[in-house]
Amino acid sequence: METFVSDEFLGTFVPILVYWVYSGIYILLGSFENYRLHSKKDEDVKNLVTKKTVLKGVLLQQTIQAAVAILLFTVTSDDSETSMNLQPSYLVLARQFLVAMLVLDTWQYFMHRFMHHNKFLYRHIHSQHHRLIVPYAFGALYNHPLEGLLLDTIGGALSFLVSGMSPRASIFFFSFATIKTVDDHCGLWLPGNLFHVLFRNNTAYHDIHHQLYGNKYNFSQPFFVTWDKILGTHMPYSLEKRIDGGFEARPAKD
Repeated sequence: METFVSDEFLGTFVPILVYWVYSGIYILLGSFENYRLHSKKDEDVKNLVTKKTVLKGVLLQQTIQAAVAILLFTVTSDDSETSMNLQPSYLVLARQFLVAMLVLDTWQYFMHRFMHHNKFLYRHIHSQHHRLIVPYAFGALYNHPLEGLLLDTIGGALSFLVSGMSPRASIFFFSFATIKTVDDHCGLWLPGNLFHVLFRNNTAYHDIHHQLYGNKYNFSQPFFVTWDKILGTHMPYSLEKRIDGGFEARPAKD
């Protein structure tokens, strides 16, 4: 059946739409102090950048991300009707998703770690993301444009190419990766959140990384903690109740 909107168009713009819809949900839930990892006051006082600036930075990154996605889909497109009609099995899709997750995790771990250990790159590029000492949902993609290109956009392109997924499959994979990334920065520990159940790399785990004591730990993102554990940069967390309500993620022993 002919569709009016191409898979390439959806693969480019659906993840961006998902980013803002999912972030919007967390903005609405942000008033629940009893589930926050930091108080609302801490979010307003400790962060070193305004939300207006964060908004502009995220929109810039998403513009670059969309441009690269359009270029990637154009270069790799196959216009044959046969390729459009042949849909991979669920087993093949599962394999592609797993490969894409592993590629994205590997790329982002080593690039992320390098940006922390290289003083020039950290000072002039990666430190921009760490202005959010208290992370929040729509700040997930706030970073220097060069970092956004190297870490997120190129990492996504590599996971797409290596996994061999189709533009249609990429709609679902990158929407899922987007939701996971937003969730990791949301600053809320909500009951029943499946990401907290299924992934050790979650909101509390990444919150540790945004604190001064965790700056050289928990580089892994967005899915697994594998590389952190293999290379000795894993700092597990424990959740403790704050006096003023909510939770606090603190380092815990393995």
